Amino acid sequence: MTWTFTEDVDVFLDAAGASLDASPAENTLVLTVTATLRRHGPHAYGDAAPLLGWWRGADDEVAGTLVQTPPYPPVLGTMAPEAVGPLAAALPLTKVNADRATAEALAALWPGHRVEQEQRLYRLEELVPPSPAPPGRPRTATAADRELLVHWHRAFADEVGQPGTHVERMVDERTASGGLTLWEDDGVPVSMAGNTTRIAGTVRVMTVYTPVEYRGRGYAAAVTAEVSQAAREAGAREVLLFTDLANPTSNGVYRRIGYRALSDRLLISAQKK
Repeated sequence: MTWTFTEDVDVFLDAAGASLDASPAENTLVLTVTATLRRHGPHAYGDAAPLLGWWRGADDEVAGTLVQTPPYPPVLGTMAPEAVGPLAAALPLTKVNADRATAEALAALWPGHRVEQEQRLYRLEELVPPSPAPPGRPRTATAADRELLVHWHRAFADEVGQPGTHVERMVDERTASGGLTLWEDDGVPVSMAGNTTRIAGTVRVMTVYTPVEYRGRGYAAAVTAEVSQAAREAGAREVLLFTDLANPTSNGVYRRIGYRALSDRLLISAQKK
């Protein structure tokens, strides 16, 4: 009943991959991060090496996972309650991104902790395209849109408080795979949405962004519905997305087009001395 740590993503996935695949929606962040490390190497997110870990219970089954890719805080996958204490003892954690139950268990060990962000994971049930639809139409983004897409990705990262590292690489990769969609109104791009590649049957909609001057017109709902439908038609068993619970507008938009709450995640940090 111990944690094991490695910097090698292949060693990690050999040990924990089956556990992650068994609950792909709940482990969507760990799955996408490790897929990126496999494609782009250990420095995909920054100069520091990643740290990956797994915990085995008394039955020798993996029942807890962690991936840390500096400068991002550690992301925890699904975890048995009894794995939390040993994790805190094994690593000098000061900030984590975890499901609500795990985050609250860690918070109990951090008097004076702060909740920096609360996110909700949604799963698409029956898609309900916005009606009436906003003016315009969707189109797949291409390399010709690169300058705009890089600018919008940086603006999105600033709004959600992410480092925004390797934006150019993400844009290039997603446009090459057809993973970015623009909504155009009278030929002018007004909103975008991206999606991850399919992993363990799941696709996650991400980077839904509309510039301030175009908000409130239904463009984000329309482009999200378009990306969601395309993922379903391409064979995804589950289509997911995250929202910030502090943003009631986006949460309402996604519920109206057919997304339903699955679980919550918290970004918590220990009190600074």
